[in-house]
Amino acid sequence: MNIVFAGTPGFAARHLQALIDSHHRVTAVVTQPDKPGRRGKKLMPSAVKLVAEAATLPVMQPARLRVEDLQAFDCDVLVVVAFGQILKPPVLAWPRLGCINVHASLLPRWRGAAPVQRAILAGDSQFGVTLIQMDEGLDTGPILAMDSIEIDPRETAGSLFSKLEAVGPELLIRTLDEIESGASIARPQPTEGVTYAHKLDKAEAAIDWTLPAIQIDREVRAFQPEPVAYTSLGDKRIRIHQGQVCDTTGKPTALDDTSPGTVTLVSKKGIEVQCGEGKYLIERIQIPVGKGSILSPADVLNGWTNLIHAGTVFGETTPSHE
Repeated sequence: MNIVFAGTPGFAARHLQALIDSHHRVTAVVTQPDKPGRRGKKLMPSAVKLVAEAATLPVMQPARLRVEDLQAFDCDVLVVVAFGQILKPPVLAWPRLGCINVHASLLPRWRGAAPVQRAILAGDSQFGVTLIQMDEGLDTGPILAMDSIEIDPRETAGSLFSKLEAVGPELLIRTLDEIESGASIARPQPTEGVTYAHKLDKAEAAIDWTLPAIQIDREVRAFQPEPVAYTSLGDKRIRIHQGQVCDTTGKPTALDDTSPGTVTLVSKKGIEVQCGEGKYLIERIQIPVGKGSILSPADVLNGWTNLIHAGTVFGETTPSHE
């Protein structure tokens, strides 16, 4: 079949590469306009654009995709993967066999922009990929195919995306083959179990140490590798890249005078911090001093005990700079 592909990040790029490597023909690629990189103002292409250019495919980067942008290309199906734009009805109706969306969740749970992170924050144990025939709603179209995977206890958003990149492309090719042969059957989404994965706000990555250690652990994993969970120490923003729950039951008491956010121990295993319930062990930490490298517990013991030691309290003030 002739495919026009619309997508933007690395997750989408893996699906585009699978299509390029398949017997289907990609006639054009649509992706978001280039954006400034993290450092400086140089415009950076999306991961999808890089894959498309390497395959010498036509690339379009409209601020808003319109039917007029597509009419020069042969298209049986428009495949959409993490594109970043809501398609208007004329675009949805344009391909001969409609538009297919690869969505990272087990719909109807986690419709919306940030399903991977929301699933980890909620403590879900099951996740997956769903292919839907797109309609005008937000991830509401009928289901064409679905495949599930498990969320491991120490799963991060990054590692979960890696798992999905192995599952999604294979499911996409298999589903397109079924559509081509006429064997595909779409079924309505269940009306029960609908949840929405609202877009992430960077402010959510600020750690509230009064929460249980289990919830803080979910936040650290959900915001890894982006935007990275953080806390404050004086005027410094301290980023927490990795850790785990080391106690689930202990609560601070008036007798020990250990408030949430207080470091209770620094050892080769990590930095132990009192939470509202239980304790959290920081295993990878980033301090905005010098090169700002990510430090192991051994690194902290060898050079940072003047800043982080038993009795240090995280989160006492709002950081004034990164």
